[in-house]
Amino acid sequence: MNNIILLVNLIISFLINYSLSTNAFLATITSVLLVLTAYAFRTYEYDSLESLNEQLIRMLISAFFTTLFVILINSIDTISLPTHKIFTGTLLTYFALPFTNVLCYNINVNRFQKPKKYLVIGRKEEIGHILDEITEKSKGKYIFSDYVNPSPATVQQKIAKYDNILVANFELYKHAQYLIEPYKSLKKIEYLSDLSEKVLKRIPLEVIDKFREYYELEFEKAKESPAKRIIDVLGGIIGLVIFSPSILISSIIILIEDGPPVVFKQLRIGKDNKEFLLIKLRSMRKQTDGKAKFADQEQDRILKIGKIIRPTRIDESLQFWNILKGDMSIVGPRPEQIPFVREFEQKIPYYSYRHKLKPGLTGWAQIMYQYSSTLEEVKRKLEYDLYYIKNRSTLMDLRIILQTIEAVFWRRGAR
Repeated sequence: MNNIILLVNLIISFLINYSLSTNAFLATITSVLLVLTAYAFRTYEYDSLESLNEQLIRMLISAFFTTLFVILINSIDTISLPTHKIFTGTLLTYFALPFTNVLCYNINVNRFQKPKKYLVIGRKEEIGHILDEITEKSKGKYIFSDYVNPSPATVQQKIAKYDNILVANFELYKHAQYLIEPYKSLKKIEYLSDLSEKVLKRIPLEVIDKFREYYELEFEKAKESPAKRIIDVLGGIIGLVIFSPSILISSIIILIEDGPPVVFKQLRIGKDNKEFLLIKLRSMRKQTDGKAKFADQEQDRILKIGKIIRPTRIDESLQFWNILKGDMSIVGPRPEQIPFVREFEQKIPYYSYRHKLKPGLTGWAQIMYQYSSTLEEVKRKLEYDLYYIKNRSTLMDLRIILQTIEAVFWRRGAR
């Protein structure tokens, strides 16, 4: 559904801009930039599509950035388009798309999206809360009506009543597999491992427990790609160039407010559990006890300039140097302090798998979840990191980079 709305936006934007400019190149560039920017600002996610207010706000920001890019491109294009036509095109598109998106979403939900009822092979007390979340996140698309701890009598009695079968416990499924075999041509058999990833965009630790052999093999296969390193090098150079004025100004203010040093250095855990020296602009007053603490435990130490450079992530811009050195990547799990890593490795299963890839300046967990400071929050954030470890691709990295812009605007994650 989201992809259809995205395509509709692309077509509407092109038609509006081409009718005004009669320049196919500029109309195409404008449409693609608008849709990409809207995608980066989560305009096509279900929560945003539900609300006209959300659509108007997110599309306004997307239209603003698109207009700036188009004016820049137009200034170097051989066919110069009057600026008022660019503004007119953007304005018409801005008013057309939010209403179109909400209308398409409501038509789909109310008329075309029929709920699928599942018979679940598994124990409700173990995975019921995860299935409830899947039902909520999918807006009722998946309904888990009954649970069986399979015996021949219960499976044969209930299986005909439901659309599909969900395997939520593979060990239980193996005992009933011969009973379900005759229904495979009539019923779709899905696994909780696949469904939870598709809908929740994370891998709950309880699901890993149920499909442990599968996930351990998948995590072991995780590796860096040459394309990722190319993006890191280019991104590191561009990042340092773009942020150099902000780094210089922030450094001077830090010196005036709290004296040297300007740069904060700390050992963190990186790829393959190896230590490296992370650098960032110092946003807090000097620490005296040397103990590892979460940022929300040290609010009283934040400098005045820190209240600006922390939410905007300017303090982390020096980490582009870590990226160029190869200690970090632009995208990956955030590097954690050594004492915390050792504690979490003892208390949280599968935590060490987050070190299969280089740590990142931004990451899937950073754009999808809040800052974590309790053990339960760290567990939830790990579920997003493990989803990234398993599903990482160049396309996914580019998506995360785009959506990091939205995370900064909406103050998501930083403290």
